[in-house]
Amino acid sequence: MTTPTTIDRPQAAFPYDDVLATVQQVGKHFMPADLLDHLATVRAQLYLDAEPDPVLGRWLDCLLDKYDHRYDYRSYLALPMLPLPRAGGDPGRRRDELLLWLLTDLIQFELDTAAGQDTVLPGRRPSAALADKRIRLARRALAGPARRVLNVADTDDLGAGPDVATAAASWFTEEQLRGLRLSMLPVATVHDEWMFIRVLQSYETVFTDLALSLRTAIGHLDALAGDLAAGQLHAAADTLDEAAPLFSLLATMQPESFHEFRTYTTGASAIQSDAAKAVESLCATPSAQRLNSPAYQSVPTIRGLVLAGQRTVNLALTEALAAGLPAVTAAAVRRGMDAFSASLTRWRATHYKLAKRMLGEQRTGTGYTEGVPYLDRMRREPVFGPQAARPEPDDELTWSGESH
Repeated sequence: MTTPTTIDRPQAAFPYDDVLATVQQVGKHFMPADLLDHLATVRAQLYLDAEPDPVLGRWLDCLLDKYDHRYDYRSYLALPMLPLPRAGGDPGRRRDELLLWLLTDLIQFELDTAAGQDTVLPGRRPSAALADKRIRLARRALAGPARRVLNVADTDDLGAGPDVATAAASWFTEEQLRGLRLSMLPVATVHDEWMFIRVLQSYETVFTDLALSLRTAIGHLDALAGDLAAGQLHAAADTLDEAAPLFSLLATMQPESFHEFRTYTTGASAIQSDAAKAVESLCATPSAQRLNSPAYQSVPTIRGLVLAGQRTVNLALTEALAAGLPAVTAAAVRRGMDAFSASLTRWRATHYKLAKRMLGEQRTGTGYTEGVPYLDRMRREPVFGPQAARPEPDDELTWSGESH
């Protein structure tokens, strides 16, 4: 392992690979105390530098989250290290590129482990049959991005060759690629946590893009471009539907593996996802009760936007109608809203069903939040507010637990 004197030299000389290897060999929760102390000292020195390395600073903040007593969902998933979709440019393209990188990394990890080439996360490794199934499902989840970005129709070999790694050099900056390589910080040494983290990072990528799509739809409605808004809403529904195989992939996680590593995730919960709350609050303004609940207290940035009067699809459509949006165009927008509502309701129902399978009916969620009962309530909430209420989701139409 790297000696403290080596770590004393921040910036370009910092031994990223050695420190990352230690994290992945012992788990973030079990990092040696003297190493954590030393990394905290390096971080303090870093911020005194006239030109601090932004990657190193962000990474040390993620790595030292438990040390700092501020461990949460964002730091658990190392989200500051991911080049997530942003407004401007082509966020859909960035979503696809990032999904390709994250999921081929997962595929490569499974392939390397099966071939005996990877020694990290040795706990509860899956059988060969389960690993093969996992790889197959990950490749299925990549079908859309691979077709659009790589012009590849057959994903059977993705992750087994240099295709994505080579292409990624043109998608991401060197700094972004370094951040991606540093974004795997498991809390323990259980094999399945690698998949768990990459799938959650993938869903954060998808929901970040969905929030951008909803904001774009609102902008179109404000400009009375209802047809464009409807198209944006249908596209958002398609994006979420296309991501559905991620749940089948996650369903290959061994429950005993999940229970083992989740012991060390106290403080981190998907309830803290800014992206998920952004999507919810852009559809319709949350009630005062929900806004003051732990669900929104845990996402202060999004809560602040709502309190500041964030516009929603619901409000934008109402105002567009008052401003003269033709009824026929408004009907097209409502069909787009219905499509997105159906997609998100299916997603919530599947999330609930998978959580119930992993946790049981009354078990708390990751990080010991309310968990399954909360998901059960949320899957019944109308996406665009009470006036857009729909029948309760039909579990039989969502994920069945069967993956092929």
